[in-house]
Amino acid sequence: MPVVSKGDERYVLYPSYFDLNEPRPTRRVPRELAVRGPTSEEIAKAALALKLRPVLEKGRAHPSRPWERRGRVLIEARGAKSALLHQVAAIVKEARGEQAAPKHVGKAT
Repeated sequence: MPVVSKGDERYVLYPSYFDLNEPRPTRRVPRELAVRGPTSEEIAKAALALKLRPVLEKGRAHPSRPWERRGRVLIEARGAKSALLHQVAAIVKEARGEQAAPKHVGKAT
């Protein structure tokens, strides 16, 4: 299995980054873009749609949760990681037939 280090030209994406049930800072996308129970396969498909040359690594765990082996996806580092996370999340959400909820602006009446 490939080892990823800081000098590599790849970002690591874990399903927990996109999981609506996760609190911040584990979840790395806003609630509007998060989905329930995302899989590493869904993330890899979304990254492929963005032409980020994904590498799916099944059975890998987030370092803070070694007991949860949900897999991870390595993608080409192209731009800011946070922007790529948002793009991948939007594609995963769309693939599930869900739409991103609009952000609430201003006071509720």
